[in-house]
Amino acid sequence: MGKNVSKHIAVIFLLFMVASCNVSRKIPPGTQLYKGADYKIDKETGDKTSAKKIRKELKAVTSPVPNKTIFGFPYRVWFWYMVGEPKKQKGFKYWLRNKIGEAPVLNTVVNIRANSENFQAYLENQGFFRTDVGGDTTVKGYKVTAHYRIELGAPYKINTFKWIIDSTSAIGKDIGKMPPKLNYIKTKEQYDLDNIKAERTRTDLFLKSRGYYYFSPDDIKAWVDTGKGDHQANIFFKLKDEIPLSAVIPQTIRSITLFPNYTLITPPPDTSKAGMELVDSIYIRDTVHNFTPKALISSVTYRPGSLYSLSKQNRTLNRFINMGVFKFVKNRYQGDRDTLDPHYLDVYYYLTPLPKKAIQAEIGTFTKSNSFTGAQASVTWRNRNLFKGAEQLLIKTYGAFESSSNDSLKANDNFRLGAEVSLVFPRFVTPFRLKESNYFPPKTQFTLGYEWFRRQALYTKSYFQLQYGFTWKKKVNIEHTFTPVSITYNTTGAYSPQYQALVNTVPALALSNLPEVITGSFYNFTYHTVNPKASNIFYFNGNFDAAGNVIGLFKKASAPYTEKVFGVNYAQYVKADIDFRYNKKLDENTYWASRVIMGAGFPYGNSSYLPFSKQFIIGGSSSIRGFEPRQLGPGRVRADALQQLYLPQVGGDYKLEMNTELRFPLISKLRGAVFVDAGNIWTKDTVLYGKAAQFNSHFYNDIAVSAGFGVRLDISILIIRFDIATPLREPYLPRGQEWVIRYMQPLSSDWRRSNLVYNIGIGYPF
Repeated sequence: MGKNVSKHIAVIFLLFMVASCNVSRKIPPGTQLYKGADYKIDKETGDKTSAKKIRKELKAVTSPVPNKTIFGFPYRVWFWYMVGEPKKQKGFKYWLRNKIGEAPVLNTVVNIRANSENFQAYLENQGFFRTDVGGDTTVKGYKVTAHYRIELGAPYKINTFKWIIDSTSAIGKDIGKMPPKLNYIKTKEQYDLDNIKAERTRTDLFLKSRGYYYFSPDDIKAWVDTGKGDHQANIFFKLKDEIPLSAVIPQTIRSITLFPNYTLITPPPDTSKAGMELVDSIYIRDTVHNFTPKALISSVTYRPGSLYSLSKQNRTLNRFINMGVFKFVKNRYQGDRDTLDPHYLDVYYYLTPLPKKAIQAEIGTFTKSNSFTGAQASVTWRNRNLFKGAEQLLIKTYGAFESSSNDSLKANDNFRLGAEVSLVFPRFVTPFRLKESNYFPPKTQFTLGYEWFRRQALYTKSYFQLQYGFTWKKKVNIEHTFTPVSITYNTTGAYSPQYQALVNTVPALALSNLPEVITGSFYNFTYHTVNPKASNIFYFNGNFDAAGNVIGLFKKASAPYTEKVFGVNYAQYVKADIDFRYNKKLDENTYWASRVIMGAGFPYGNSSYLPFSKQFIIGGSSSIRGFEPRQLGPGRVRADALQQLYLPQVGGDYKLEMNTELRFPLISKLRGAVFVDAGNIWTKDTVLYGKAAQFNSHFYNDIAVSAGFGVRLDISILIIRFDIATPLREPYLPRGQEWVIRYMQPLSSDWRRSNLVYNIGIGYPF
């Protein structure tokens, strides 16, 4: 075996040598292929700066970037030459050469002097003031390497940071109110030019919240004094001598004017008060009376007489945009014509409405977590301003067809027909007053819906739903949804003769098809990191759901399914779940993504298990990818063909799921991933699946594990995902035999056919 491996390595090495020779012959005469750069760093005695860190930073700013290689072989350059020059600057050959191949980076584009100067400037901006950089090149074969020598001076640290300004002036007093603990320039920390720029921007934003509309970061002059010695630096800020008078005077809002029917075709004269209506000190020009004044002025977060504020300006613009009735939103500030004493601003908002009524048709395909795929068509009619207060009425009708490749579900296709009416208000609609966020208008939604659902050869279900709820945001990354009233009623009928016979003989099926009403409330909280390109990205979603508690006060059940409301069983439960995700950025395009899902439902009183629509499910393309939906759990159970076919879904009352995957770039728009998934679901009772499905203190023995790899095509507007996974641990096997990783035979076609699970999805799994 060792000799065969050695032979294979020798053959590969020989192929690389032949291909490298081919590349060297193709390179233009008198030039060499740029191999890259190395950096020799000499530090002052006692300097604890990390040379490794400096090399990494310098490499990131070194130009040019060398060609990609494998064991030193420039495989993309070789492919670029192999494809050859295309006749046209388009077509498949052009794409192949430039997307998979790569043009050679030659020594002619390597500028040692320019890089050395850039390095020195970069390091000085980091506080390494007494630094000297030089370099040269060496040639070996057909490749050239750049060598840089950095004599690194010890970094300077901040000794003091002061403002030189008249503290009795209006702007001096306001600058003095800036909280020092938020300073970007901090004493005893290393000098960094980026912190000086950030502090200038912070000052500008602070002053713009206190009326200084005309102020700019460029009005601040900064200088650094290193005369103290001992690698200490003093930083001073002051206002430039040539700063305009208007920049140091706070501006007061004199008037606010709204144009809610603005159009570029016939723009109204914004300086004339003709046709204006004054409401709550705000002028409104709505000659066609499309909007109620109250709906418009509620989005303006300030009034005449207040100081200009950038944050209030942005809040007002954001509220107008989120009303959902305007196509374009912009504003204009008109300064005071008195240049000797410019204290006032006039504000104009130009709001271009969307069409009031619209109809939209959609046709698409989908894949569901319960292993069904299908197609859906829908038609939605929308009225964007029903009561002239930006209320939106939506009437939607839809139809869908679903089919499954799961053996137990074949020949049992699903058909859906439904209609839904929603009325959305851009404010809280409650019998009592609630405080609104200044940044985002809340939304109140009333929904009434009906769905007819046919499972071929089994039964027909009818669903009626009524909801009343609110959605609001405190910040752009924090959202709350509270639905105090949620009523769902479902009934089952039109049984096939075969299914009717089973319902008559199988108690679990009889219970799962009882008419049921779910009356309750639920709350959702979502938080996520604002910057999607941050080094650490967090996402949290939490839900709390409760049903039947109010009814239970008046009709207390002595046993499950013994009490009814209007002749229908009512569900009783409390349910909570969380979804926590963490993405760690390892480099520009490589991420380590992880997720933990935990959920628990507690059916009680009139229910022995959660309603099927509320149960936790597991497995599939966005869950534990080595197991198809309905093929895992609950507990140590693997649902049999009868349960998979006749129960609405295979689910549980408890859930634990953990996922982790490494995401990395491949070629062009292709991304790769390797992943591991683990988890399971469990039940509270034994009614549906027996004792092996119950949650107990040894639940960790029931954890399923799978692993795999995948590719993702990122075409900007969406990500198409293809994953291949296989089980590593199957908890439904006899004790001691759960770890099937020991039996893996990836070279066997029979093993692959029985153990590999292929998943296709849109977007990342989490």
